[in-house]
Amino acid sequence: MNLTSPSQVKAWCIANDFHPNKTLGQNFLIDRNTLKATLDAAGVSSGCRVLEIGPGLGVLTEGLLSRGARVTAVEKDTRLASRLAEALGDPPELRVLAADALEVAWDALLAEGFDACVSNLPYSVGTRILLDLAPHPLAPPVFVVLVQSEVAERFAAPPGRAGRSQAGVWLQLDYTVTPVRTVKASCFWPRPAVASALVRLDRQPCALTPTERVWFHDLTRYAFMHRRKQLGGLLRKAPAPLGREEGALAVLFHSAGVDPLARAEQLTNTQWQSLARAFAEGVRGLGGEAVRG
Repeated sequence: MNLTSPSQVKAWCIANDFHPNKTLGQNFLIDRNTLKATLDAAGVSSGCRVLEIGPGLGVLTEGLLSRGARVTAVEKDTRLASRLAEALGDPPELRVLAADALEVAWDALLAEGFDACVSNLPYSVGTRILLDLAPHPLAPPVFVVLVQSEVAERFAAPPGRAGRSQAGVWLQLDYTVTPVRTVKASCFWPRPAVASALVRLDRQPCALTPTERVWFHDLTRYAFMHRRKQLGGLLRKAPAPLGREEGALAVLFHSAGVDPLARAEQLTNTQWQSLARAFAEGVRGLGGEAVRG
């Protein structure tokens, strides 16, 4: 079956009484140009170890194998998982795991070592999957993913943009996020209600300690929950352990070089990291717990 042929994909579904599940985000890629762009953006070559989440009918899987990659595909739909290897000729370079990506024991799987994650992520859980995977110390150094265009904008949004979000700030802590191209809804079947985008993430060094990372996540989570509030006023009224008296906050903001009148989306990731360090140091300076979480 030609997996980039809409008519053949539809015919297979009808013949096998298979109905794409909207809840699982089953919108299969059927566009040859987008397939090539995804493979090119990933830059995989012979011997590369690739993790794929949500392979569906296998269009990306087939493309990755054709470029010599060794693929581990994680598929929640047991019916699709059971047919994938056979449909692609049972290649020895393919391993299929019938599992929910939100419940996978990532410590064990990622310990095998992957060079990249290349996926058409399910719309419904794509952000959750990335936020689970990307911060992991054993996560692949490269992610190339198809997501909703609005989600891609949030991932890549710089400070000051309306689309700046907690998810984007968290991803940008460990990865540079580069939008590759927009993808029309007509490139998928069933056709989704929104356009998609192809995004590449490249790992970058992060100097935060484990304790500082906890502060980074706690501060940004709380700030983006109240994104219209100025940070100084917000943290004066925040519950422990974030809340501080005005004088103590002034010292922390000065130490971090952050304007207390700024709002969450206005800070750069460097400023958020500085603020996290200041809070961590402030706790240590007061004799508080150095490790939280």
